[in-house]
Amino acid sequence: MSATNSPAVDSVTAADDLAALLRPALLRVSRRLRAEKADNELSDSQSAILGYLWKNGPSTPGALAAFERVTPPSMNRTINAVVDAGYAERTPSAHDGRKVMVSLTEQGGALVRETRRRRDAWLNLRLAELSPDDRSTLARAATVLRELADS
Repeated sequence: MSATNSPAVDSVTAADDLAALLRPALLRVSRRLRAEKADNELSDSQSAILGYLWKNGPSTPGALAAFERVTPPSMNRTINAVVDAGYAERTPSAHDGRKVMVSLTEQGGALVRETRRRRDAWLNLRLAELSPDDRSTLARAATVLRELADS
């Protein structure tokens, strides 16, 4: 299975052509990865903030809203859902009693670990089917895609 010999890949010259080629592929892979989660009742936004908390530690609701690019009231609903599910908790800030910090519970950490394990397992199986050249191409593309996602 090699994408490098595809006519679509060989003929890409303009950014518009590349966007039309990448968009559906990225959406399908993203959708497939999101399906691999330990709690199917969680929304994508709920899963994303649990992952953010796992990676970055306790955070304010405002920082979580900025990360997800949503309004603070929308993030508050998302936080309420993960708190009610037992995956996160709110605590007063140690530095400013007016602020609230959101952090993972043990159950939330276990959920993130299991979700990541499932996603890695799914992706590892698919990557193992690729040629070494295609895996190398994807490794280089991962850096560029991360930069696009962070822009």
